[in-house]
Order: sequence, then structure tokens, then C-alpha cells
Amino acid sequence: MTANVLELEDIVVTHRRSGGPAVQAVRGVSLTVAPGQVVGLVGESGCGKSSLARVACGIHAPTSGAVRFEGAPLEPLRMRQRPAADRKLQMVFQNPYASLSPRRTIASQLLDGVTEPIPREQRAAEVARLLELVGLDAAAGSRYPSQFSGGQRQRLAIARALAAKPSLVVADEPVTALDAFSSAQIVQLLQSLVRELGMGMLFISHDLSLVRAIADETAVMYAGEIVERGPSEQLWERPTHPYTKTLIAAIPEIGPVKKLPGLDEDVAEPAAAGIDAAATNGASA
Repeated sequence: MTANVLELEDIVVTHRRSGGPAVQAVRGVSLTVAPGQVVGLVGESGCGKSSLARVACGIHAPTSGAVRFEGAPLEPLRMRQRPAADRKLQMVFQNPYASLSPRRTIASQLLDGVTEPIPREQRAAEVARLLELVGLDAAAGSRYPSQFSGGQRQRLAIARALAAKPSLVVADEPVTALDAFSSAQIVQLLQSLVRELGMGMLFISHDLSLVRAIADETAVMYAGEIVERGPSEQLWERPTHPYTKTLIAAIPEIGPVKKLPGLDEDVAEPAAAGIDAAATNGASA
């Protein structure tokens, strides 16, 4: 059995634009996630985080580089075309309402993720089990997404991902659309699920303090590259890269107004590195 559930090796992602230059959103990134480990990927909007997430899930193929899930190459296929083994890699998206059908009950959507046939008489129990994992009552299964708050809908999206009994969950900005209280609840839920189920998780966010709260290791992404990676507390207490230091300094604090440090001239701006921030945002970077 492989030591890592996810291995990204020298990943390059280039977006082609009609009538304009190509945009290199990801530039030679290598990353691993082990079972029971949360790896945080942090960086500003447009740095390539979401482009990398879609490659990690097999939604998009990299321009070059290798993606391995549980030791085997991961082919970019639509989720329903994948073998059951590959469906053990699940993704939780930023907008929970967009990832849930408004016309179907929660129970029917949770059962979509199950990789093995379940006898009809056992389906209600499976739905109740999944809802219990995310802190919701079994009665939620008969309701529709519009009947839930944003935080509850994200719990439902997580429950649907858990239906496949995943080895890896890629969470791409999973709390950005939520208020602070709901965000804290979802982060605590994800932490407890990783401990309880032993799955790996790639947690992606622009919020370094949020990543610090959940991740065992943190990778900092800037201009399409990983510029620093290490244990989260070590990276927080002793950052080495100027961009990491700038991210930490920019976290709001209660107190006197302070001047934020800038980046030195030897740290490339995104445009100088061949990154068009506006274009990568438009390409879901």
C-alpha cells in the first residue's frame, strides 16, 4: 500500500485563450497528501490554487506532470464514468447550493455517492448514518436544499462526499461563502472527520489563519508555484519566504493601525512570472 493517497509531481497547467497569450496558472508544483493528514494550500486569488485542485481531482488534465491517487495514475474522467476505486477521491466545492440539485431530496442525492449497491430496506439507515456524521438529523433526508442554511448545505455537501467512503477529500475554499460562525463549525467538522475516518484532505483557502487551524502541513502558493511548505505551526512562527511573511502580516488584528510590509524586488510579481491574475481568476484559478 502506498504511503500517500495523493501525489502531484511537477504539475504544469496552462490555459489557452482565444486571441490572447497562454496563461500558465500552475508552474511545476509537486505535493503529497498522506492518509489521516490535512495539507493546507494557501495563496491569494488567481495564484493557481483552484486550477491545481481540479487537476488533483481529475476534473482537468494537467498540461504536463503526473497525478497519482493511491499509487495509480489518475485519469481525467467525469465522476460517473470512473471506477468505484477512483470515486474514493471526492471534492467539496465553495458554493454548496450550486453543488446540490434543488429539485431532489437530500436522501436521493446522498445515495448518489454510494459506490456499492444498497438494498432498498437499508437505504434509510445509510442516509441517517451520513447525516449523523455531519451533525444533522435523519429527518433532513426528506427535505430539499432550499430548506437549509448555507452552513447546513455545506454539511450536506460534505455528507454526499463521505457517501463514497473516500480516501481523499479535496476541499476548495469550502467556507468562503459562509459567515464566521458557520465557517468555524465546518472547519471543526472536517477536522473531526479526518481523525475519525482516517482519510487524507487537501484544504484550499486564501485565509492563512483558517489553514493554520485545520492543516497539519501548509503549502504557500504564489504566482503558480509552491514557495514554502512545512508544518503549519512552524511555518506560522518561523516563515522564511517574503510572501508568507506578507500573508501573516496582513491578517487583521485588534490594535493600532500598522503598516504592512511589501515584497522585495527579487520576489517576482505574477505578471513577471507569466501569470495574468485576471485571466487565472476567469479560468477558475
